[in-house]
Amino acid sequence: MKRRRGFVQIAILHLLKEESMHGYRIMKELEDRAEGFYSASAGTVYPALQELLEREMIDLESTSDKKTYDIKENGIARLEEFANRREGDFWVEWKARFVWQSSEEAIQLKNTIEIWEAELRTAIKQVRRNPEGSAKLITFIEEMTEVLKKDNK
Repeated sequence: MKRRRGFVQIAILHLLKEESMHGYRIMKELEDRAEGFYSASAGTVYPALQELLEREMIDLESTSDKKTYDIKENGIARLEEFANRREGDFWVEWKARFVWQSSEEAIQLKNTIEIWEAELRTAIKQVRRNPEGSAKLITFIEEMTEVLKKDNK
């Protein structure tokens, strides 16, 4: 499954709105803003920067030995769009997200989801071998989806 980098991209845009930075400094700032609950990796940050470049939200300056990133008007517009859908301070939410991901509840939930996904893959394989069971599996998934929707309202 492809990991989404949207939240990291928004964080990068926030940093670049404050000032121009090179990649390593962006990584360190992301870690600092999460107060140690997030460890930025080149495998996350640089693809996010590349996508922001491709979407023309940032520029890349190569005037010295380091490449420096700057925010563009499209990036500022994306930040404003994001801010209109959210309330509160972005960096508080940034840290809270990673604090929660380190919690016992989040770890337990992740483990439970992994077990559920494995069982679902097994059920799908069985349906491929025995297509009569597909209606039962579809009904089960639809019912669980409705329960989740109802519980999340």
